[in-house]
Amino acid sequence: MRRRGHATEHDGGSDGVLVVGQAARDLVLRTERFPERNDHASVTERMETLGGKGANQAVGLRQLGASVRLLAVLGRDAAGEEAARTAASDGIDVRWIVRRAETALLVDVVDGDADRALLEHVPDDSLLTEEDVRSAAESGAFDGCDTVVLQLQQPEATVLAAARLGRARGLRVVIDGAAEGRTRDELLGIVDVVRADATEARTLTGATLSSPAETRVAAESILATGASVVALTVEGQGDLVAWSGDSAFFAFGDAAVVDPTGAGDAFVAGLVTGLRRGLSPRDAGDLAHRSAAATVARLGGRPDLARLAPHR
Repeated sequence: MRRRGHATEHDGGSDGVLVVGQAARDLVLRTERFPERNDHASVTERMETLGGKGANQAVGLRQLGASVRLLAVLGRDAAGEEAARTAASDGIDVRWIVRRAETALLVDVVDGDADRALLEHVPDDSLLTEEDVRSAAESGAFDGCDTVVLQLQQPEATVLAAARLGRARGLRVVIDGAAEGRTRDELLGIVDVVRADATEARTLTGATLSSPAETRVAAESILATGASVVALTVEGQGDLVAWSGDSAFFAFGDAAVVDPTGAGDAFVAGLVTGLRRGLSPRDAGDLAHRSAAATVARLGGRPDLARLAPHR
């Protein structure tokens, strides 16, 4: 299934996953209703923990059994210290976390109907640079890994540098998100797995994807660039996973959603885990779907996926 002659299966043991992306302090607030303008609302539940797309995906991958390294930025502040300790206690290799400046802060406010508002304080210094990626590579961050997972919320040059380094080393390269223009074209010529939510899928394909059939056509156009597996969200309906010659659609269920935060991160963790274990794209997509469903059933973006870990 893999292109460029790469191996298709890893046992998740000695080989590992490098996640390149965001780490942050995550503050989650639950309220019964959002306040009106100039009004207030009471918070009924509060959580503070390690967050950010990179960290969430790293945690999910670790819970699903992978050996995981995280390349991200945390501040030289108390929040950064606590986040780094949390990541280490989660079993994530934190040797390549860059420490500088101030830790990014994400505030997730969720109401009783599972609608949410996200406030972000992401200083420029909390984003990875090309130099961060190259320095990590020189010190062995990519060594012994079979997969690198990239979120496109990082600067384009940073993502491209990591993707190129992953490809040069023969790793499975996974991207989560969307890029445009020359960055998009180069990335799609490098990567093996593409995942995008509904908004990102529109950016990536230039099409409005309102049905599984339309989404399948869009996914085929991405597969034609060389990717092995493409996963796109059909807004409000479900996720479509496509590969050469076939696809599978996973409809959103009727179970109550507590907080949609982190669904995509858990989906990526499940999809990557399945592919690394040698599952078919259909079965890897099913694991991804179940991982996302488990995450939206609880408050906050931090996953809790250990019970879904595939057995050898």
